[in-house]
Amino acid sequence: MNFPSGLKYTKEHEWIKVEGGIATIGVTDFAQKELGDIVYMDVNSLGKTLAQDEIFGTVEAVKTVSDLFTPASGEVIEFNDKLNSTPELVNNDPYGDGWIIKIKLSNASEIESLMSVETYKTLIGA
Repeated sequence: MNFPSGLKYTKEHEWIKVEGGIATIGVTDFAQKELGDIVYMDVNSLGKTLAQDEIFGTVEAVKTVSDLFTPASGEVIEFNDKLNSTPELVNNDPYGDGWIIKIKLSNASEIESLMSVETYKTLIGA
């Protein structure tokens, strides 16, 4: 399983990478393996300002549908349009081409409350 350093993680299995006030968000390698084959992404929060832990969309896999939670507060400024036609990118490259949204952070200090890679690995028993 892949655990990139430099990211923060949530107990709901999202990751976040912050660069200059903009955060890229996706689901972890662990989450995509648990979900199985991802067939659809439903993100209807583009342009909305969300609070930390608020639902920003859903991911549909062959065997389940799961909510997606924003790790930090901010305005959703971009959705990965590639996921409309190839949602399996989340399975194939969850930390690269499979990213889901980008937000403009409204409270960067919230990032400090998220898990480090070591803490996340402990959470999932890796």
